[in-house]
Amino acid sequence: MINYIYDGSFEGLLTAIHEAFYRRENPAGIFSAHNLQTNLLDSNIYVSTDILKYEKVQKAIIEKISSQSLQDLFYVFLSENINAGTWIYRYLKLGFRMGCKVESFLTDETVHIINKTSQRVLREYHRMLGLLRFKLIAGNVYYAAFRPDNNIVALLAPHFEERLPMHNWIIHDVKRNLSAVYDCSSWVLTDMEISPDINLDDKENDYNGLWKQYFKSIAIESRRNPRLQKNFMPKRYWDFLPEKQP
Repeated sequence: MINYIYDGSFEGLLTAIHEAFYRRENPAGIFSAHNLQTNLLDSNIYVSTDILKYEKVQKAIIEKISSQSLQDLFYVFLSENINAGTWIYRYLKLGFRMGCKVESFLTDETVHIINKTSQRVLREYHRMLGLLRFKLIAGNVYYAAFRPDNNIVALLAPHFEERLPMHNWIIHDVKRNLSAVYDCSSWVLTDMEISPDINLDDKENDYNGLWKQYFKSIAIESRRNPRLQKNFMPKRYWDFLPEKQP
C-alpha cells in the first residue's frame, strides 16, 4: 500500500492531498511524520510542504465546498488523531464531487467521523474558555497551564488577545510542551521549556483564595449538581484549577 507522509503541519497535510490528486494516486493513508505507524510492506512517499500547493487546496475547498468545511477540517487536524489526514483526504475526494452537500451527507462514514471529531475539538475549545485559569507570576506575566485532549492553544490565543490586550500572558499546553506567548502587541507559538510549577507573585495567592471561596459559594449542598459540574469541569482538568486545590 502507498502512504503519503507529511511534516505534521496543516500546510503539509494539504500539500500531500494536492499531490495525491495531481498524481492521480489513491494513497491508502496520509500520515503525519510525528506519529507514523506503518508496516514494512507499505510504500511511504514523503511529501515536502509547498505553500503554493497548500493555498491551491485551501482555495479549492472554499470555492468547491465551503469555508465551513475548511474550518471543520482544520479542527479535525487539531485532534491529532493518527487517521486525521486520511479522513480529511477521503472527505475532500467526496466533497469535490458533491460540493457543499457533503456537509449534510452524514450517512457516509467519513463525513460522520469528520463531523463528530470537529465538534469534539470545538466543544473542548469552548469549555477551556471558561476553565482556563491565569496566575500572576514574576515579571507581571499571567500564566495558565492546561492539558487539553486536542491541540487547541492556537484557537484559544486570539480569544485572550482580545480579552486581555493590556497584559502579558502565557497559555501553556503541558501535554505538548506548546505555549502561546503574548507581549501586549502580538502572540506567537513556541515549544520552549516552561515549568508548570512557576512561583506565584504574592498577589496571586490572594487571587487563588478568591477563586476557591467563589467555587465553594456556588457549590453549596442545596444548589449542588455533581453530574452537571463533572460534565462541564471534567476531572482531568482539575490539576490546573485553583478552586479544586486543597
